[in-house]
Amino acid sequence: MVKDPLRVPQVTSPDASGRAKQAATGHRPTLPLDENMPRSKPLMTASSGPTPASVESALRTLETESGGINALAAALRGPLGETFAKAVDLIRNAKGRVIVTGLGKSGHMARKIAATLASTGTPAFFVHTAEAAHGDLGMITTDDVIMALSWSGEQPEMKTLVNYSARFAIPMIAVTSNAASSLGQAADFVIELPKAREACPHNLAPTTSTMMQVAIGDAIAIALLEGRGFTALEFAHFHPGGKLGAMLKFVRDYMRTGAEIPLKPLGTKMSDAVMEMSAKGLGCVCIVNEQGEVAGIITDGDLRRHMRPDLLTASVDDIMTKRPKTVPPSMLATEMIEVLNTRKITTLVVTEADKVVGIVHLHDLLRAGVA
Repeated sequence: MVKDPLRVPQVTSPDASGRAKQAATGHRPTLPLDENMPRSKPLMTASSGPTPASVESALRTLETESGGINALAAALRGPLGETFAKAVDLIRNAKGRVIVTGLGKSGHMARKIAATLASTGTPAFFVHTAEAAHGDLGMITTDDVIMALSWSGEQPEMKTLVNYSARFAIPMIAVTSNAASSLGQAADFVIELPKAREACPHNLAPTTSTMMQVAIGDAIAIALLEGRGFTALEFAHFHPGGKLGAMLKFVRDYMRTGAEIPLKPLGTKMSDAVMEMSAKGLGCVCIVNEQGEVAGIITDGDLRRHMRPDLLTASVDDIMTKRPKTVPPSMLATEMIEVLNTRKITTLVVTEADKVVGIVHLHDLLRAGVA
């Protein structure tokens, strides 16, 4: 497919008088716009004056690319939806992996799609279209499914993969804007992307097209994820690193246990409870009954609320907050953060069968990069 580039206006630098006028007035000269380019009204910033040209350009880019995504969504509501569903079923029922391939910008998008599929429970990896002819075909088995990305569908380098797919009966899904192309004709299923305009003013640089490619890849990955009931716990197996990995760990991975837990029995004098709070440095002390079950908690806030001359001689039973919020050690860290934020507290008691087994403080989560 040959795209029709826009005419490019010839812009010359302002002459000396123009620069002097600009310096005196503080106004930039207005550049002529091509008649085919979309025009948008100047936006006013919070301070004053028109939006900078770079922001106007960014807004045009985002509007154009969002138009491509909207066109893709409309296509999925129509005939493309049936093909999309069949492609998803093909991948779901495959015994092997998804081999995502492409060249140039499509290759970059293919690499991202392969990574998203793999991290969401669909075994996949990227094979460079050109490298396939130099030995990388050996990575592909007859149990796999090939997903080939090519906007035009006419890349000569794709022929090797097309022939290999046909020779060994490896099913192929083509993601292209031209179902009638060589790639489209050879594929088992064609996900034909709408021929939306690129954000580039010349309608040349892959922008909207690559956005649609990665969007359809995300759509396939999430459809597969939801179809198999892929959980956050399973996601954690494939993503143990970084903040996501930290948030997908459990309360047991962050709680303090044993002698680190500030703990006192019912009937303890507040003077002893305060010493325990100071020694453990968590700003709280858990109060338990004879069976080791949580009966209450005393925090710095409780001390301030009950400040009085006889505070240190009082019993913890009279000062503690009864029935404090507790969490199990098997709770996900993400859920634990939600509890802390919702209740506006900094400490959680961890229990099993009502017995105190640990304590988690917000500062521990901050140090671990969870909160």
